[in-house]
Amino acid sequence: MLWLALYLPALSLEIFARADPAPEPLVVSVDERVQQVLIANRAAQTLGVRPGMGLGAAHALVPDLRVHPRDAVAEHAMLERLAAWAGQFTSQVSIVSPHMLLLEVEGSLTLFGGLAPLREQVRAQIAALGFEAIMGIAPTPLAATWFAHAGREVEITDQATLSGALAALPLACMGLAEKQRDTLHGMGVRTVGDCLRLPRTGLARRLGAELVMAFDQALGRMPDPRPYYSAPARYRGNLALPGSVENTEGLLFALHRLLQELGGFLLARGAGVPALTLILHHVKRATTEVTLGLVAPSRDVEHLFALWRERLERVVLTAPVEEITLRADALVPLGSRAGDFFAPKHADPQARAALIERLKARLGEDAVRGLALVAEHRPERAWRYVAVGEGEGTAPSTIRPLWLLAAPLPLEERNGTPWLEGALALAPDRERIESGWWDDGDVRRDYFVAHSAAGARLWVYRELTDPRRWFLHGVFG
Repeated sequence: MLWLALYLPALSLEIFARADPAPEPLVVSVDERVQQVLIANRAAQTLGVRPGMGLGAAHALVPDLRVHPRDAVAEHAMLERLAAWAGQFTSQVSIVSPHMLLLEVEGSLTLFGGLAPLREQVRAQIAALGFEAIMGIAPTPLAATWFAHAGREVEITDQATLSGALAALPLACMGLAEKQRDTLHGMGVRTVGDCLRLPRTGLARRLGAELVMAFDQALGRMPDPRPYYSAPARYRGNLALPGSVENTEGLLFALHRLLQELGGFLLARGAGVPALTLILHHVKRATTEVTLGLVAPSRDVEHLFALWRERLERVVLTAPVEEITLRADALVPLGSRAGDFFAPKHADPQARAALIERLKARLGEDAVRGLALVAEHRPERAWRYVAVGEGEGTAPSTIRPLWLLAAPLPLEERNGTPWLEGALALAPDRERIESGWWDDGDVRRDYFVAHSAAGARLWVYRELTDPRRWFLHGVFG
């Protein structure tokens, strides 16, 4: 087996900062009671703020410093969302609290073209989500976590070199209890190698058998089973904004990061979404829900983002937004689509759906509709609006235009001939319609194809009842 440990050293900070496209000075304090800096972002560090500094001193250096108490619950929730996202790389993902994921990747190497391409994909995508990550790779899960904790981005792929690589690591990477660490330091032990050279019996007696067992698990001498994370059936991701946002343009950066997270979640399940809901959390007001329906299920992040950009242009915020939540309540299996082996000879069948979705996002759901035929002789009643893609019915055998006027246009008659900027020339064939007596929509007409003096091809009819007027009802393309 081969394990990739993904260590997120700044997770406590990043859950508050990843929605900010232009980070301002920000720190996370130890908690609400201990007014001390736990971690500071780069903007705050540039101005002199350091971990361990009191908040009073930090505010003296940076008066407009943003401060958040550490939120361990939110950190674990984010780790779970990242575990679901990481399922796109392997089905075996384990959470190592408080700030690490373990991915068993040996079975994924062929799919991604080897370890180096896989590692770079993980690195690029986790960075796109707004997280800094340190990766350790080793044949055992515990060794991978130690390398990552120590900041050693090594790739140890075989047992033969594992022991020597571990020996150089500092004891701090093991996450020892304070008493164990002090005891070892008092003995002059500083590295994992120093510890491994000690007699096992004495080490177990003085510091506990669990420590000796941890060394055996790290070296692969003992099994180290890990529980794998099981992702939820639906996606729900939230992101706090750096401040109150008063226009929808200011939501796009955070929304794009949630969509990237959703994309990994969907790819891991081989699924797409037929619809999404964006929940806007306002300051001291009820939330606003904005829905986005798709013509065809999709997991294409950039396509979904383009649709949301169009959709949000039609949203007027009733109050500032301080947090957003993206929700996908239904997932639809979405298989891979085969391409043209030689060349893209045919248009992408998904292009039509993408165009319709963008039109609906920009113009509104009701502004983009399909047409279906109805079994009815009267032309004005022989069709109906339907959802796009749901057209049905059989076209009449007679010649009819695709474009009907909203209401028939009365025509002037001269010497028994209909007139429209000149006499109309009628084709010899006619279509007679006598229908509708049962629903108070009785019509009796003779329809003709007519040609105008300007060359237009028109569809006209004459009433069969007095006063036998002429009307223009449609135009041929």
